[in-house]
Amino acid sequence: MTLTLTPRRAAVLVITALAFIVAYLLGTSHAGSSVAAATGVPASSTGSTTGSTAGISSGITVSGTGKVSGTPDTLLLDLTVSANGDSVSSALAAANKVESKVQKALLGGGVAAKDLKTSGLSIQPNYTYSKSGAPSVNGYQVTESVEAKLRDLGKAGGLISSATNAGGNAVRIDGVSLDLEDTGSLVSAARDNAFGEAKAKAEQYAKAAGRSLGSVVSISETVQAPTPRYLAPIAYAQDMAAASAPVPIQAGSQDVGVTVTVVFAFGV
Repeated sequence: MTLTLTPRRAAVLVITALAFIVAYLLGTSHAGSSVAAATGVPASSTGSTTGSTAGISSGITVSGTGKVSGTPDTLLLDLTVSANGDSVSSALAAANKVESKVQKALLGGGVAAKDLKTSGLSIQPNYTYSKSGAPSVNGYQVTESVEAKLRDLGKAGGLISSATNAGGNAVRIDGVSLDLEDTGSLVSAARDNAFGEAKAKAEQYAKAAGRSLGSVVSISETVQAPTPRYLAPIAYAQDMAAASAPVPIQAGSQDVGVTVTVVFAFGV
């Protein structure tokens, strides 16, 4: 039998062949996808993974807190001097005179110049009021404030009395606070305590899990520095100026704290 290949038959054969090729390729792609879905591994992957939980680090994260008490080593003193005058210049001159005496008493008592600073200056008019309520200026008031840092608590009480004696009734004590500035050794001790507590926790957890404790992976810390402890302010210093005895100062104690977060690896 003779088969004549006409252009129409040739086109049909080409289309049929292309259809078989496309069907074959699609079947291969679906088979690969089925294998990947069944195994959980991409069909193109040729590598292997060891370990039960690849990509997830194992270890113990714990925190510890250490707290150490120390005695305040600094007293912060806030003083204000007030003076009145018929004019701004006279009131200012009077305030300057008293303020100079106060500062001289503090410097002469051992306060370093770097620990003494002027913290405020205010000039306000004084008013009188007529029967109708109309105000009129009747002089001026000047206030000057100074901050002193007393580093010798043993002498602090005497210095406060000396400063108020020097200024007399023009002196007002706005605030007294105790602070702990030298915290270096206290922070080191608190840090050791905090890490010791964290390591004890990690060892306990490792033992409970039936594992040994490995090396430290990371450490982070937060330091809680002491804040100044404020004492009740003394309104005016008349009584203190009349007294010759030093002001009694009780330092008490303040705490320094350190909190650490430590990540330990499990032992091999």
